[in-house]
This record gives sequence, C-alpha cells and structure tokens, in this order.
Amino acid sequence: MNKSLLYLIPLALLAAVAGGWLAQTRYAPQTPAVPTAALWQLDFPDTQGRSQALSQWRGRVLVLNFWASWCAPCREEIPDFVALRAQYAAKGVEFVGIAVDNQANVAQFMQRQAISYPILIGEGAANNLARQLGNPSGALPYTLVLDRDGNIVFKHLGRLPRARLEAILAKMGAG
Repeated sequence: MNKSLLYLIPLALLAAVAGGWLAQTRYAPQTPAVPTAALWQLDFPDTQGRSQALSQWRGRVLVLNFWASWCAPCREEIPDFVALRAQYAAKGVEFVGIAVDNQANVAQFMQRQAISYPILIGEGAANNLARQLGNPSGALPYTLVLDRDGNIVFKHLGRLPRARLEAILAKMGAG
C-alpha cells in the first residue's frame, strides 16, 4: 500500500466527521429567537389578499409549514399534509402553510395542486420569521408543530415524513 495513502485515509475521515458536525450545527433547527407569544401577534395575507391573523388558530394543535412553490421537497409533502389535515381536523389540528413566495407563483401552483388547508403569503418576511423561529439556514421546507398552548414542541428542516408527523400528533393526544 502506498505510504501517502496511509496519511490520506485518516485525513479524509477527519474531514468527513468535521463536515458532518458543521452541517449539523449550522443547519439543524435552533432554539427560536422569537418568543411564541410574538408569533401569535403576526398576520399575513391569504391567497385572496385578505389579512389572516395567526392568532385565529391559537388553542389548536398547529402544524406551521414554511414552503415555496419552487421547492421540490415542499411540493412532495403537501399531499401528506392535505391527507393528515382531513384525518386530524376534527381532533383540533390545523395545518397552515406560509409561502416564502409571492402571490402569483402560489396561485399558479395551486391551480395544479389542490391544497385544503390555509395558505398565507409571506414572501421575504416569512423567510426572516422562519430564521427567527429556529431555521438559521433559511432552507425549505421548515415545519413547526405548536401545542394547544402555543408552544413549539417540534421543529423539522426538510421534507417531513408522514409517519413522523403522525407520531408527533399522536404523542400530543391529537391522534
């Protein structure tokens, strides 16, 4: 075996471990900078341009999903959210999508994809809010689950598997 290869293997392993640690610390959901009390004071326009206060969903289990029409993993999880909303709505669970996108793009997307839960248009402000709520990278999709008291009990960056969300909802007594 080549002697230089003996030196490169440990260096490669060290680099891989360091890269994994860096990715986890930089991109993993963090503790929110915005208290959830402030979250309930916010409002965003819906797809018809009407202002919708997030406080209208206080007292329910709220699945708050930051997404965009151009985001492939976002589009992939929407059918699961539609199905889970139908399954859990009677148990006090609501899904709300906040689009990090503009109204025209969202409207065009919704012509092709039926979404039965409320969609709000957040544009750049939504991205800033997601960062303040524990998503330092600003990557999408980003999903929060808030309990009936308005506390964030779960944060997930990336496509959220349906089974994992169902387990969270069941653990909260919504399932």
